[in-house]
Amino acid sequence: MSVIDIGQAVVLGIVEGLTEFLPVSSTGHLKITEGLMHIPVEDHAVVGFTAVIQVGAIAAVLVYFARDIIRFAAAWGRGIASAEARQSHDYKFAWWIVFATIPIVIAGLLFQPLIKGALASLWVVAGSLIVGSALMWAAERVGKLNRGEAEITFADSMLVGCSQILALLFPGFSRSGATISTALIRDLDRVAATRLSFFLSIPALTGAGIYELKDAVGGGVDMLPLIVGTVVSFVVAYASIAWLLKFVAKHSFNGFVIYRIILGVVIFGLLGTGVLAS
Repeated sequence: MSVIDIGQAVVLGIVEGLTEFLPVSSTGHLKITEGLMHIPVEDHAVVGFTAVIQVGAIAAVLVYFARDIIRFAAAWGRGIASAEARQSHDYKFAWWIVFATIPIVIAGLLFQPLIKGALASLWVVAGSLIVGSALMWAAERVGKLNRGEAEITFADSMLVGCSQILALLFPGFSRSGATISTALIRDLDRVAATRLSFFLSIPALTGAGIYELKDAVGGGVDMLPLIVGTVVSFVVAYASIAWLLKFVAKHSFNGFVIYRIILGVVIFGLLGTGVLAS
């Protein structure tokens, strides 16, 4: 019998799609939801399932940003054949995304026992939500928000890419929260910071989903719940991406900061009263 049924897969797909790209921690929300549905959070098959349905969210990014991705790929292709074409920002940016992904790959391989062990606790999720909120709050006040996407540099890409490690090690910190905050501190405007976060998510989350697939399928999750969760994640994530890009064009991230703090406190309370198991 599958450790996750179709109904649970639909719920988890919705949660994944809604929270993957919002700076509120999809991992934290998934763990909370799994706990409330009495799904064994620590089961490797469940961990694998949550990583695999992220591929649905990544597919949404690929579809939503298809024109940009094609543009970057074309620039990369022209750069391979022409020294002059290698001076274009699109060509450089394509390589920067690759280079900026390397740190999180190394960290993922080195710290796998911790990531799936002690750091997977909901106590860590709650604390990370609150600490990550402090970084987001500071980023909104320190960042000058005066640089657009065309002004992104190699240093920006690497620093933002490295910040993904915070979310990898401390579930609840939020990958998008860490990357967007770092980009804001680097003075990128909110739209440029958010788009950079999206582009960096493609190789990082796709790699994680492929890596965890063996645990999800081999560990007790049937293919049908996996497919359903992934498809639901794709649909909801696509709508979430469209909404977020419109939102950040006119609003700050302060509302997310407040939400994260409240959620962190609520999780501490649920853990302390025994409603949720850590």
